[in-house]
Amino acid sequence: MMEKLSANLARAALTAQGAIAEAALRQAERPAALQPDPFHVAPALTDVMGRLASQPDRLVRAQADLFQRYLELWQSAARRASGETVEPTVAPAKGDKRFMDPEWSDNPVFDVIKQSYLVTSNWLNALVSEVDGVDPMAKRRVEFFMKMLTDAFSPSNFLVSNPAALREAMSTQGQSLLQGMENFAADLTRGGGTLAISQTDYDMFKIGENVATAPGKVVFQNEVLQLLQFTPTTETVFDIPLVIFPPWINKFYILDLRPENSMIRWLTDQGITVFVASWVNPDVELAAKTFEDYMQQGIYEGTAAAMKQAGVDQVNTVGYCIGGTLLSSTLAHMAAKGDKRIASATFFAAQQDFAEAGDLLLFTNEDWLGDLEKQMDAAGGVLSGQAMAETFNSLRANDLIWSFFVNNYLMGKEPKPFDLLFWNSDQTRMPKALHLFYLRKFYGENALAKGELVMDNIKLDLSKVKTPVYVQSSKEDHIAPARSVYRGAKLFGGPVTFTLAGSGHIAGVINAPVANKYQHWTNSDLPASVEQWMEAAKETPGSWWPHWAEWLKAKSGGQVPARDPAKGPFKPLEDAPGSYVKVKS
Repeated sequence: MMEKLSANLARAALTAQGAIAEAALRQAERPAALQPDPFHVAPALTDVMGRLASQPDRLVRAQADLFQRYLELWQSAARRASGETVEPTVAPAKGDKRFMDPEWSDNPVFDVIKQSYLVTSNWLNALVSEVDGVDPMAKRRVEFFMKMLTDAFSPSNFLVSNPAALREAMSTQGQSLLQGMENFAADLTRGGGTLAISQTDYDMFKIGENVATAPGKVVFQNEVLQLLQFTPTTETVFDIPLVIFPPWINKFYILDLRPENSMIRWLTDQGITVFVASWVNPDVELAAKTFEDYMQQGIYEGTAAAMKQAGVDQVNTVGYCIGGTLLSSTLAHMAAKGDKRIASATFFAAQQDFAEAGDLLLFTNEDWLGDLEKQMDAAGGVLSGQAMAETFNSLRANDLIWSFFVNNYLMGKEPKPFDLLFWNSDQTRMPKALHLFYLRKFYGENALAKGELVMDNIKLDLSKVKTPVYVQSSKEDHIAPARSVYRGAKLFGGPVTFTLAGSGHIAGVINAPVANKYQHWTNSDLPASVEQWMEAAKETPGSWWPHWAEWLKAKSGGQVPARDPAKGPFKPLEDAPGSYVKVKS
């Protein structure tokens, strides 16, 4: 057993060394990619630490507090060693999955390691969060960085201090570590010298075969989108169709992962004629495409094609996330021009006012944008899908980075097949002009909310939008926080229905009624703040979809014979899900 363990450990070490050496050689060919401070946190960190240094009394109290917590931990450990049953000095936060293995609590050594880490990390994060007298954005940037740092140093991320990984290594005579290093080498190769941690078994999913399977046709396409019309499942449908504009950062099939949780299938079952924009995965030839191009060729041409295909002069619309930001900008543009083609607009987790946006706001200062622009220039004018994935993963590092680091490399296991993570990894490229405009004008300047955004020589004013609006937000959304979404809802000039769903940016939206999961809150009023709205809101168990469907149907006209996508004015170009969605980054 020891001989086999030693041999596997040696092979694992050689595999890791070879993979790291090869990655270093690849990185050496791209010296511009090496960035000692990729988050540009140093200036903010200097401000925060300088403020702390100017308050020695606060530092003394903080040090005393830390010593007191350690003293309590040591006393608790000593009492436990003598046979007493003691309550932990500190416990993981609710939902923290890093310390779920029983050994973290049952084994006194690992229990002390865990609690010592939690005491220190909680103290460090609290020390930063309680600093006053510094720029709020600088403080927020340091808080984010400190959280990333303390998460990275969790004992669960290291072999010698992870009981589950040690147990697996001993029970497999080191085979788990060898397999883990082979996984590590494969991910380095897949990332071209940059570690691209596998989150699922990508070979298990095929677009159009076991994800994105709702039947339909591609009825229109241009440079930036394919318009999909889905096959009806009822004999009659509502007169006014629905056109959905998902985010172009991801693929549209988050709306159609599996039949049982497919929003597209559910909507067709409600008698809605459903069109969905499948955005292009742009290459360098589309690097100059702008936000205005996506408005003209996306919203304007997409809705015009849907109206012609359905034989109507109005459509209902949905904008999801960044697709909702584009849709709201277009609504303001249409209001200025007197264009009334959109009968209603629904927004899923979409922001118009970015004053209280999520942690993505931390990635939009000019230093970071300068690096991003250089990165896109080096790639021919597009931002790689991998870069987008890394940014979003860093916002939930414990769930989307470290959990897979432990599973894949320390435990030597293959990631489980999970359609949502397959979709999450299927990121698209971003055209330089479009992406920088979005980050600067919305996150950086908050120009739309301030009434300062100009598109097509028209200054956009959301208060001029009288179109009925339904706004969905999610209670735990870290990308489009409910407070931020609510601020945007207050900007529209027409009737607004605001709904708060349980869970986060994805699960809060994609929550089919059949699952009986989470809950949602409704309130017909729209007071000054989301906190006031919540005080009078009614909580209802389960999905918010039926509430929205009732609102949507009231805006959809009477019944007409179901529309066959193959028999409209447009000749079908191909079957759904189309070819744009299958282009990999």
